[in-house]
Amino acid sequence: MRCCVCLFQQSLQCSPSKMAAGESNSRSSCLNLSNSGPLGNAPPSNSAHSSPASNGGAVGAAAGMNRSAGNSNPQSGPENGGGAESAVRSTPSAQNPPRQSVGQSGATSGAASNMTATSSSSSSSSASTASSSADASAAVASLPSSPASVLVYREPVYNWQATKSTVKERFALAVGSAVFDAMFNGGMATTSTEIELPDVEPAAFLALLKFLYSDEVQIGPETVMTTLYTAKKYAVPALEAHCVEFLKKNLRADNAFMLLTQARLFDEPQLASLCLENIDKNTADALAAEGFTDIDLDTLVAVLERDTLGVREVRLFGAAVRWADAEAQRQQLQPTPENKRRVLGKALSLIRFPLMTIEEFAAGPAQSGILTDREVVSLFLHFTVNPKPHVEFIDRPRCCLRGKECSITRFSQVESRWGYSGTSDRIRFSVNRRIFVVGFGLYGSIHGPTDYQVNIQIIHTDSNTVLGQNDTGFSCDGTASTFRVMFKEPVEILPSVNYIACATLKGPDSHYGTKGMRKVTHEAPATGTKTCFTFCYAAGNNNGTSVEDGQIPEVIFYT
Repeated sequence: MRCCVCLFQQSLQCSPSKMAAGESNSRSSCLNLSNSGPLGNAPPSNSAHSSPASNGGAVGAAAGMNRSAGNSNPQSGPENGGGAESAVRSTPSAQNPPRQSVGQSGATSGAASNMTATSSSSSSSSASTASSSADASAAVASLPSSPASVLVYREPVYNWQATKSTVKERFALAVGSAVFDAMFNGGMATTSTEIELPDVEPAAFLALLKFLYSDEVQIGPETVMTTLYTAKKYAVPALEAHCVEFLKKNLRADNAFMLLTQARLFDEPQLASLCLENIDKNTADALAAEGFTDIDLDTLVAVLERDTLGVREVRLFGAAVRWADAEAQRQQLQPTPENKRRVLGKALSLIRFPLMTIEEFAAGPAQSGILTDREVVSLFLHFTVNPKPHVEFIDRPRCCLRGKECSITRFSQVESRWGYSGTSDRIRFSVNRRIFVVGFGLYGSIHGPTDYQVNIQIIHTDSNTVLGQNDTGFSCDGTASTFRVMFKEPVEILPSVNYIACATLKGPDSHYGTKGMRKVTHEAPATGTKTCFTFCYAAGNNNGTSVEDGQIPEVIFYT
């Protein structure tokens, strides 16, 4: 759909019916402009002296807009809208002598003050104003040159309209767009009777005009994106802000990916940040939305790079495969495993396969054909053998939690020599409020720098259900410090429920803790919120760990 701007002699008119209908006949929608007012070929109101519009030079406004028709990130400016600055800098021809300075003649300022803007509702406004303005201009142009004449040449301030938030302020100077100002008021303003706007939707252009001339904001779900594009193209930041605010208020999990793509396209970082936060909090729902498969590769990469997605890695892989199916079709490729890998590109390396369980990996990615045989073998070895071989995929856990990491220590003294023979160290605990445990701090070797293999778990005591685990390793430096071992994803701990913290280590004798405390309280410095842990003996095989002595000295968590 195309719009056009038409220049007429008498009045400023806009046909809403044509704009809304998109011109059922072959003629484009149009904006009619008066030649005599600030929208006509008159000098800009923010420049005291400039070349008359009749100098024969037409600014390339339409060409500038046509060049930007396919631009995914519309930017307003002289190069896009005709260029107010270049128009003012043009050299006056002999047929069009420069205006005299204000000190030499009051006619110039008088002529400028007589120029008024007319709208569709006031097309019959006084013709005498235009006539007197034209007479004054002619009088100034006919003044004889004087040897003592001094040309006062003031550069216009580009996009002064952006500083005016109301229609009253904008009309006090000229029309509310710097691009339009350059097209119709510049020293090289266009003399064409019709300017086509091929990349602007009629409904969006009508919304722009209504805002410029009445401060009326007309935005809906179907037009907000095209209106945002038009507002950016014609440098109307106040309307841009209304569009972005509308999008923020209507942001949901099922449209977060679509809006994220548009926010990146239109360079709206605040809106993009809100979309990413929504995706973090509602990752599963956002991935399941229909619009997810329509995003571009750069947006997919930006999301997969995040450490804060709240979903299991196997579901991320499934979503990436769905996206690759759609992208292959867009590129007119057969959806073979090879082509899916090709269109995924860098995004495939951002799937954190080591965070999956071996069962999840075997049932999905290993059989997809997207990974190479070498990658599949490497990952299976990572899941099954110790020490674990290096893999080419990220093994850093994603944590969908906000706020500051917390930890508590349950021992007040450290001693030497705690042995391991394949039995798990276990301690039972409960808390007074909901938290998320992300890992344990464990003691390391008394014999200097050493590597340990370890399996950590959190078990629901009553049901004996494993809520979270990780089979991994850690390196220690021989000191009595604790060393972090993290879960693949946070484990939710509910208040007044019994859980068992479990760690099975393989390695040499280590340090251990003594003088343990049954109750340990953590108080948040900022809010004063207290999280109280209560520790109890875990019956059964526990390798000797108890409330008073043993391993698992630290619990790392978020509130």
